[in-house]
Amino acid sequence: MKDSGSMGRKNFGPREMHKATCSDCGKECEVPFVPAEGRPVYCKDCLPKHRKPRQ
Repeated sequence: MKDSGSMGRKNFGPREMHKATCSDCGKECEVPFVPAEGRPVYCKDCLPKHRKPRQ
């Protein structure tokens, strides 16, 4: 059974971060994935506004 607790990526080491510009506020940020052209990227402050509520 997979543990979805606070362990996260603990055993995988640091993630490679990529520079991006937030689609909402325009602030420079870093994200743990390669931003795809045509898809919005949000900084840590704007991301919660765009996440679907958990059910």
